[in-house]
Amino acid sequence: IAKLTGELGLTTVVDLRSTAELHSEGPAPLDGVASVEHRHHPVLPEQGLATDAVADVLLTRGERDRSRYPDNAVTGHYLGYLEDRPDQVVDALRSVARARGAALVHCAAGKDRTGVVVALALSVAGVRPDAIAADYAATGDRTEPLLARLRQSVTYSADVNRKSDESHKPQADTMTAFLAELDRQFGGAAAWLTAHGMSDEDLARLRSKLRTP
Repeated sequence: IAKLTGELGLTTVVDLRSTAELHSEGPAPLDGVASVEHRHHPVLPEQGLATDAVADVLLTRGERDRSRYPDNAVTGHYLGYLEDRPDQVVDALRSVARARGAALVHCAAGKDRTGVVVALALSVAGVRPDAIAADYAATGDRTEPLLARLRQSVTYSADVNRKSDESHKPQADTMTAFLAELDRQFGGAAAWLTAHGMSDEDLARLRSKLRTP
């Protein structure tokens, strides 16, 4: 906490988990820090106890995911965030843009929902698609400790144990395909965000926050 709020200047936490996940997991250490503002932007439909810990095996959504992008169900799932909860995706990025200091974005494992929101932010800031995909895939370096933590949780353990550890690792091709579809269908991240209510002022704030030392 001292490193985040002191050295890194954290002022805002952007939580992408569902309301059910928040209630199930209970308070986190940063919740009690008065100087940190918490913003809740669930990017999954608020249905039951869906956690998105294993994005491509949520059975109620699997067919829709594959229909969006048959070559990669995870890419299809990511496109589903934009389709199902565009308001929450935009609000999450608006919260980052308007944060007084540094913003921390998280979900359960920090790879799917977080990966998409961070990819949109980096794209708006002008980061190359290959670098965004590499940043996304780098989460795979921490797969083992992430899974070990999630297996200790009643909320996430069942989802996590449905697949092998290796299959949980994010693949660069998944994000590359997502970014390509974002360009093909919508004209890129900035165009999609603008079409769904993000102002030019907030886009400029987001670029400045990510690009200015």
